Amino acid sequence: MDGVDGAVVVQGPVPALAAVLARLWKTDRLPAVAVGWEPVDGDADCRGLARALGLGDGAPRELPLVRDDHGGVLLHHGRIEAAGGSALRKRFGAQAHHDDARVADGPVTRIEARPRWDADELSVAVVTVPMRPARRTTGRALQVACDPARVLRDGVALDREVQRWTWYADDRVRWRLQP
Repeated sequence: MDGVDGAVVVQGPVPALAAVLARLWKTDRLPAVAVGWEPVDGDADCRGLARALGLGDGAPRELPLVRDDHGGVLLHHGRIEAAGGSALRKRFGAQAHHDDARVADGPVTRIEARPRWDADELSVAVVTVPMRPARRTTGRALQVACDPARVLRDGVALDREVQRWTWYADDRVRWRLQP
């Protein structure tokens, strides 16, 4: 990470960019610092996020910060799945609300969240049975209460199991992308 005159350029994968944004937010410097990103070549998550953000085309712009209630930032893809064992086969009990809609109430395989940068929202998919269509919704906040579960933020597993989790697109906290 290089910092010059109120700007930083992050060179690395999606989790590195998320870590820098989280640190800037926690130190109240996020609105004042423009953030540039040089993604890793050959990484599918980097390509997907760069495409979603429109990296490399256009002028600097402000984007909402998609964050969680544990101080983390979500940029590309988040997942809540059963703790331990084979995540694809194991189910866990969950109640989840996406804004006013109840999206889960019972056993699920996983819950996925992706920021929608064009609409300041989250896209959520709840998979109840593997290889079956997911229930999809869009909205601002996802709240989950569940059996012990594992959370992945942009491919990085949280260091502990959780029983409650929230992701939300906070339109009051913005970050400046320098394409």
